[in-house]
Amino acid sequence: MKHLPAAVVEVTRGPLVESRHRVDIVVADAGGALVAVHGEAERPTFPRSAIKALQALALVESGAADRFGFAERHIALACASHNGEAMHVAAAGEMLAAAGLAPRCLECGAQWPALRDDETRLILAGEEPRPIHNNCSGKHAGFLAFAAHMGFPTEGYVGFDHPVQRALAATLSEVTGARHGDDNWGIDGCSIPTWAIPLSKLAIAFARFGAGEDRDPARAKAFRRIRDACFAHPEMVAGTGRACTAIMTALKGRAFVKTGAEGVFVAALPEKALGVALKVEDGATRAAEAALVATLESLLELSEAEAKALARFGNPPILNRRDKAVGAVRMARPG
Repeated sequence: MKHLPAAVVEVTRGPLVESRHRVDIVVADAGGALVAVHGEAERPTFPRSAIKALQALALVESGAADRFGFAERHIALACASHNGEAMHVAAAGEMLAAAGLAPRCLECGAQWPALRDDETRLILAGEEPRPIHNNCSGKHAGFLAFAAHMGFPTEGYVGFDHPVQRALAATLSEVTGARHGDDNWGIDGCSIPTWAIPLSKLAIAFARFGAGEDRDPARAKAFRRIRDACFAHPEMVAGTGRACTAIMTALKGRAFVKTGAEGVFVAALPEKALGVALKVEDGATRAAEAALVATLESLLELSEAEAKALARFGNPPILNRRDKAVGAVRMARPG
């Protein structure tokens, strides 16, 4: 195994490096071995939204997705940190309606849509943003469908002691091998509990997710179903202009990728049976995207078209107010 110092993403201005971001990166295989480590592999890290595909296991494994007739795009939305575009809002509403629920049941909090055009439509219509516009509304619609299917109360489903969150914690502990206790958790932006997990365990979990492998055949099948839904509908996982959607669209089933707040990214590479987990020390998204792309480039043989599609996130220009390139974000040599 290669164990190297933390990776560094540089931000240049003119000929000089203006800023540097330290990044811990772990690559693991589906057998549980660490293939490469940059920085600290065992530092507990809140994965935030990067783990949504694993949180969707309860929806699929319980039979809730089948009972309520969820299509692939609904399952992909359950894994999403979306823009709040019309397609996302509509699909979240469909999920809730199928489970006999309403948007008022969502407890993720209101959020403006990410894109200006969608925000402007709400303003011109005299409307305020609602929880269904929240980037996590698909995940929460999945939680509510799971609760309805299991006969759990839907009110308060975000709470630490609610049966929905207890079930999710148990599943995540099984999948990652990391303890999900009452002393290593916090509250995520969308109000649900989030547990600190070492990057090494996240990388192994996503290697198995991408390979569709588990000792339990039912779980392996659920991995493949969720993975393939995201591959079929990458637009539902994030949306217009977003890295997760653009990278999965370009790589066409070669990589599942998912971002999380505060500079977290995971990836699953089915053809290599490898998983990646990374965390930017200062939480910068620009560094997380650059580090992810550099890691994908090192692990996959990319075509010219694939490399070009990923370059806008791996080596984006720094623009001034006149849209003139005055620098760039780039992956430096580890050190």
